[in-house]
Amino acid sequence: MIPAMSDSAARSRRASLAALRFGRVAAMGTVAVLILIAGVWASWGTAQHVMLTKGRERGTVRVTHCGADACSGPYSPVSPGSVARGRVVIAQTAVVHRGGTYDVVVKPGSDRVVRSGPAGILYAWAPLGGALLLASVVVAGGLRRTRAAWVLAGSGFALLTAAFVAL
Repeated sequence: MIPAMSDSAARSRRASLAALRFGRVAAMGTVAVLILIAGVWASWGTAQHVMLTKGRERGTVRVTHCGADACSGPYSPVSPGSVARGRVVIAQTAVVHRGGTYDVVVKPGSDRVVRSGPAGILYAWAPLGGALLLASVVVAGGLRRTRAAWVLAGSGFALLTAAFVAL
């Protein structure tokens, strides 16, 4: 065998391994980022109402009726400019029970409300907590970045635990 050919073959092998490694990192990095973007996107639909309350109607709802997936009751305003309503709807997944009174924010242009305060904020960001846990698996397995994966997993676990305790 000619020494120049073996050197060429070795360089070719190293180049192809580097290309495969780059492809794996690029693909898994993209998947991890998309998972995190999806978590933020899913959370923001509720979180915007809970966190950006300036100019929104705030008040309390006393739950009088619960169905399969939603509860309802009369709304009492707390913020200036808010009007009382005879019936508003709150998702039962927000851990509401018949007979309870909860601080809420009215979604603009509807009769739907979301929980406010620390419990509402944590509940709104719960999808991001799940996305952080899922992304940690991708980062650990696909990117082989165990420290970053532990940080993501710890953050997701802390967020979900805090939401569970607050509700």
